[in-house]
Amino acid sequence: MIELMRRPEGAGIDEIAKETGWLPHTVRGTMTNALKKRLGMAIASHKIDGQPRRYRIA
Repeated sequence: MIELMRRPEGAGIDEIAKETGWLPHTVRGTMTNALKKRLGMAIASHKIDGQPRRYRIA
């Protein structure tokens, strides 16, 4: 998950879910609880019209 989010283009929820085998709500929860709160990572998101939101570790 962290490797995917460290890429310059970041990663989408569905992409992370497919790689990890997790459900989308588990991916979102992990971002919020483990990465942001526990590890203190800054997560940036961006959305381009017509495409899913992308998340990136800033």
